[in-house]
Amino acid sequence: MGVRGLQGFVRSSCPHICTVVNFKELAEHHRSRHPGGTPTIVVDAMCCLRYWYTPDSWICGGQWREYFSSLREFVKTFTAVGIKLVFFFDGMVEQSKRDEWVKRRLKNNREIAKIFHYIKSHREQPGRNMFFIPSGLAIFTQFALKALGQETLCSLQEADYEVASYGLQNNCLGILGEDTDYLIYDTCPYFSISELSLDSLDTIMLCREKLCQSLGLSLSDLPLLACLLGNDIIPEGMFESFRYKCLSSYTSVKENFDKKGNIILAVADHISKVLRLHQGEKKLEEMLPLGPNKALFYKGVASYLLPGQKSPWFFQKPEGVVTLDKQVLSMSSDPKSKQEVPVCTDPGSKQEVPVCTDPESKQEVPVCTDPESKQEVLLYTHPESKQGVPVYTDPESKQEVPMCTDPEPKQEFPLCTHPESRQEVLLCTHPESKRKLPVDTDPEFNLEAPLCTNPEIKQEDLVNMGPEVKPQITMVSDPEILKVARAHHVQAESYLVYNVMSSGEVECSNSLEDAMDQALPSQAFVYRPVRQRVYSLLLGDGEGGTPSLKLLWLSQEAGLQAQRLDTLLACFDLSSSREELQVVESPFQALCCLLIYLFVQVDTLCLEDLHAFIAQALCLEGKTTMELADLQLDHVDPRAVQLGTLLVRGLTTLVLVNSACGFPWKTSDFMPWNLFDGKLFHQKYLQSERGYTAEALVEQHRSWLTRFHALKSVVCKACMKENRPIVSRRHWRSHHSGQRGRQGSSDHRMSSGYSRSGQGQHWRDQGPGSRQYDPDQWRRY
Repeated sequence: MGVRGLQGFVRSSCPHICTVVNFKELAEHHRSRHPGGTPTIVVDAMCCLRYWYTPDSWICGGQWREYFSSLREFVKTFTAVGIKLVFFFDGMVEQSKRDEWVKRRLKNNREIAKIFHYIKSHREQPGRNMFFIPSGLAIFTQFALKALGQETLCSLQEADYEVASYGLQNNCLGILGEDTDYLIYDTCPYFSISELSLDSLDTIMLCREKLCQSLGLSLSDLPLLACLLGNDIIPEGMFESFRYKCLSSYTSVKENFDKKGNIILAVADHISKVLRLHQGEKKLEEMLPLGPNKALFYKGVASYLLPGQKSPWFFQKPEGVVTLDKQVLSMSSDPKSKQEVPVCTDPGSKQEVPVCTDPESKQEVPVCTDPESKQEVLLYTHPESKQGVPVYTDPESKQEVPMCTDPEPKQEFPLCTHPESRQEVLLCTHPESKRKLPVDTDPEFNLEAPLCTNPEIKQEDLVNMGPEVKPQITMVSDPEILKVARAHHVQAESYLVYNVMSSGEVECSNSLEDAMDQALPSQAFVYRPVRQRVYSLLLGDGEGGTPSLKLLWLSQEAGLQAQRLDTLLACFDLSSSREELQVVESPFQALCCLLIYLFVQVDTLCLEDLHAFIAQALCLEGKTTMELADLQLDHVDPRAVQLGTLLVRGLTTLVLVNSACGFPWKTSDFMPWNLFDGKLFHQKYLQSERGYTAEALVEQHRSWLTRFHALKSVVCKACMKENRPIVSRRHWRSHHSGQRGRQGSSDHRMSSGYSRSGQGQHWRDQGPGSRQYDPDQWRRY
């Protein structure tokens, strides 16, 4: 994350860049300079998750009630000294950073394999040095912070850009995070979350002005330095030979610095003494070995320019006017803003909207600023359509295309539903050939579903684009629906819905599951049929029997809430269980829905597992946070680890489905701190495996016992309707020998034939043994 090698360089070689500061004192200073103003810190939440997760146990699926308490204490501490917090979460993975995203996921897979090897060898949780963030931590942190009354936002691109923009334009006290990119952005001060002492509110401020002094650079040189060193956009190896050439000619090598430190000094020296001599006379590609990576390099440098900023390393026309396709477009820039820097002050300056020169075409491409989201969009005008769209330039083919990523394990791509064949496929449309390229299609079908260009966008709107409509190719053509989805996304009220509708991508990240376990299917594939039905709902445009999104999202008609619930159950293929679920109270209605789905999908789940899931949810009601923290386990079971994570991943799936269906259930009904505790589930799992009675599992609590049997009856009856009896593991072992291995394709079901995970079929006609359905809207009977 951030600039390669810069974190270590700052901490070991330039410690004077780091200054101890106190937030309480900074807030008082801010109020003295701005009477009536509220000191605000903008928080990069994704950088803070590890800091916030303080519970000792992390292996069992998450200690969610302890975690919620930790967040509440964090917020309370800053509120007590009058500091407002604004939290930003990553809402998108930019295509230019996709390769880096994939590398991290593959690295995580290797770390997870080591974790399970340790568990099997030692029957205990590994040390904190092997800590892996519990599944769903980011999405549930969003909802936790909103429940605590905090302003919480989800980005429309990588969060660090929007964090830096917000901090600059809102005169924030600073940025709290752990990403060296914040040393590169010319924005408000950057504070370290890892060095924060919550008791004293002391932390470290990393001063970019002092960094520049140490390197002999100006603030405007830092983006160039970051790209030459390597970051999330520019691969580290791209300029490796160039960096060593700089080092070989560097005459001021510091013996007390390590090799990486001297490389940073050498590259900075080259910028200040060589490149700067020709600044404004030669283009960067004439001074640097950019080769076929010119477009990517320019994009990398431009990615650090905030609204209203420009780079002296780009050729730019005066007055902020550029020529684009023989049309003169006036580029608007944000008004001059003065930012307060508590220790290191950089005066405000009048700056223009950046213009990036394409080295191939010699054409200057404007960077358009969205005035509400504060994000910049590189515009590309197609020579035929004259329609401006955001693009990514492939450095090898030199073609500008919306990028379609080859799916890795745990990554899911949306599928469009053809109204006749009902086959779900993902399609990527190449902008040059207009040819639709199906991905992950069934060999029997060759179906196409075009991406939609927003019809409301006009040529004159390309520059001063409002937040409601963005110049992009989307999967959905209805601008009103996109506007609603976008608003829910930005306000962190939904999950993945806007990603599917705007870009057609969904990331299924790593979770704690054992790749060597032959008995449990991959968690991503367990929930794949649900995601596919959601794709049909979001992308089907009311065709193929799917309800209208305008009806589900916008209508206030009486009875619509019942239809929203019907739609949610249809996404889980549980319409036949509506009657059983209706009698269950909140929040156990959502839990039963999830359990029914899981037990139908995964044949190797048994009666002991069901007992453990239900017992822990009931006992959780009567436990204090301290009691949960003090709970001790006899040992750690690798299967229980996977089952805990499987359930939490199901809760994140419920967030997606509930968002897509117009919120038939309250979000609090399936927040994990109300339904699940990792250690408590693990305890009940171990007890159930030993043959504990229901009375013992619910700790002799009479009312819990009554509810235990009621909830168990609901799940078992619903599963029997699907021809899926839930039996004891002892009975199961006597009838199931020779299991198939963990599946990596869409046919991931276990061997008994009970489960109905689909293989790409229509969402209402899943797998063997599925029943015939009435073509009436989303109802099979």
